[in-house]
Amino acid sequence: MPKKGGKHTEMGKEMQAQCKRAKVEAACSPSLMSYESPESLFGSLISPIKEEMFFREYWEQKPLLVQRDDPLLAAYYQSLFQLSDLKALCCQGLYYGRDINICRCVNGKKKVLNKEGKVNYMQLKKDFDQKKATVQFHQPQRFKVFILQLEGEKHWRLYKPTVHLAREYNVESEDRIGNPTHEFVLKPGDLLYFPRGTIHQADTPLGISHSTHVTISTYQNNSWGDFLLDAIPGLVFDTAKEDVVLRTSIPRQLLMQVDIADSTKKLSSILRMLADRLENTRELRSSDMKKDFIMNRLPPCLGNDSDSLTPGGKLPKLDSKIRLQFRDHAIITVEPDQENADEIRKEMVYVYHSLKNRRETHMMGAEDDDASEEGISQQTHGLRFPLSYLDALKQIWSNTIVCVKELNLISDEEKENLALALWTECLIEVI
Repeated sequence: MPKKGGKHTEMGKEMQAQCKRAKVEAACSPSLMSYESPESLFGSLISPIKEEMFFREYWEQKPLLVQRDDPLLAAYYQSLFQLSDLKALCCQGLYYGRDINICRCVNGKKKVLNKEGKVNYMQLKKDFDQKKATVQFHQPQRFKVFILQLEGEKHWRLYKPTVHLAREYNVESEDRIGNPTHEFVLKPGDLLYFPRGTIHQADTPLGISHSTHVTISTYQNNSWGDFLLDAIPGLVFDTAKEDVVLRTSIPRQLLMQVDIADSTKKLSSILRMLADRLENTRELRSSDMKKDFIMNRLPPCLGNDSDSLTPGGKLPKLDSKIRLQFRDHAIITVEPDQENADEIRKEMVYVYHSLKNRRETHMMGAEDDDASEEGISQQTHGLRFPLSYLDALKQIWSNTIVCVKELNLISDEEKENLALALWTECLIEVI
């Protein structure tokens, strides 16, 4: 929540001690970003803080400030993305709203200054220089590799959240947020983490021409509440096929009543029954969250080895031994048949993957027809199988190496067809 002014407070002792420790360790062993794997990238992002400590002491609990004043680190991060890069990128056809937002804080409230259509760099520079506007550049990883505080300095103030881990963006009045719990200046190479819902204000200090920094939002819409909203419908659907209680009609005119307190006892009983069933079966299916994750995930980082995404090597046969590839990029779901428009649709098994996702349009899902015309759209990639294939797919996902003839399917033809289908999508390799 940006605003001007505010009282200056000293950084908390705990935060200050942590920063000093981080500075000393960083000075002893400067670490650049590692792109070898998602784990190594995250590790270098929060370095010198260890991953175990981060999730134990900071994640969704309290802010973390890592200050890296090593000149080599500052210069390295600055080279990844700079304000001057926008001039060249505007020539590639950036659009207001989709790619860039121009905004500024007016009387404590965010005001968007976007124009229509394509971004004109001279107009953008005018808004930046004369109106002191903030330029929000969406998904710049489409054009650059970047991270952290990149240029200039930014003065930050953090406040205790009024709603812990809030789901919605909320602008609180000044009389409610109190004094800052932390106050500091981010410089090139620094990292700041704070939990969702932390009230924050940021401004460029006097004497600093501009500040360039990156905001990375993580784990949005991945709470237990989101998971239940996704998984409970499947649990109800499965239970209704076996328990007549869920197939019994609700009281007449219940939907027309203003107060349905008389029905809450019945609903509570049904929910307890569902909880008992879940505890006994321990099976809770998630489909929409899984699909959303895979649809928006970057494809595997293969460097120059692009042939890995082309089916190659030996074709899988009945006597072949196979192994799952890209385990972190493929998921299995059970859903109603999406290709059957009949009123009663039988359940099918779907395998979705991110191997064919495009880096150029990562997280740039279409929200209107104009975006679709620009070639920005989301789609799922994968395969569809009968429900009888589920156990065989679980075999492949659960084991390091599996022999095709040992797959849990009735016929040898089904076993070979399953292996061939997965091989064609580059999801398995023949050992």
